[in-house]
Amino acid sequence: MTDALRTHDGLTLRYRTWSRGPGSALPPVVLLHGFAAHARLNWEGPGVVEALVSRGRRVYALDARGHGDSDKPHDDAFYGEALMARDVRLLIDRVGADRVQVAGYSMGAVVALLAAAEDARISRLVVGGIGAGAVEVGGLDTRVMPPELVAAALTAEDVAHAPERTRGFRILADATGSDRLALAAQVRSVHRGALPLDRITVPTLVLAGESDPLAERPGVLAGAIAKAELALLPGDHLGVVRDAGFAGAIARFLSED
Repeated sequence: MTDALRTHDGLTLRYRTWSRGPGSALPPVVLLHGFAAHARLNWEGPGVVEALVSRGRRVYALDARGHGDSDKPHDDAFYGEALMARDVRLLIDRVGADRVQVAGYSMGAVVALLAAAEDARISRLVVGGIGAGAVEVGGLDTRVMPPELVAAALTAEDVAHAPERTRGFRILADATGSDRLALAAQVRSVHRGALPLDRITVPTLVLAGESDPLAERPGVLAGAIAKAELALLPGDHLGVVRDAGFAGAIARFLSED
């Protein structure tokens, strides 16, 4: 089922809901996708949704602003993970749950960390696709994906004119049918300040691919969160979500509260 959410700054965001059977006593799960992806691509395709609903869980997945079926303004002022975290809190309001569990991947993981630091209703957390960069540069590792080069790749007239170092982001955006100007606005607004990791006190799973350049040294991130544990799986940033253990690791960790 798909529904709409109106944000504080006038955007319409779409979110999906899945459930099956009598349901679980555990709280609902909110899933937050990565950059240039959307809810179904990041979570339904790799089997995460099925792994959760088969355990009786109710699942919500938001298409972030600029992504999927949500509004895609081209103004930088509408973007940044802090605004996306505010959208997550609004979704939790809409759901009406006293407690939720949250899993985020890549951009969504940064959003999840910001939301968990502010919202006591988040009782358990999974963050995937990020590593030491979340501690050392305050979010996605801009040392690996320089925002100005990613934006240049996304706005280039042709993929052949995109900077070689960040051409993969252009290829990904084209493959997912994304609005490249909206993505460029998000990457120009990417979170750069220190993340309030010391304020995250809930059990947290840091999940990373062993060969993911955007999640290097994930143990640094796990060590910066009081109740965090680390799980490594085979694969790079895009490949690890298709690993057979990815969905299971998330579902198992979120089976507690």
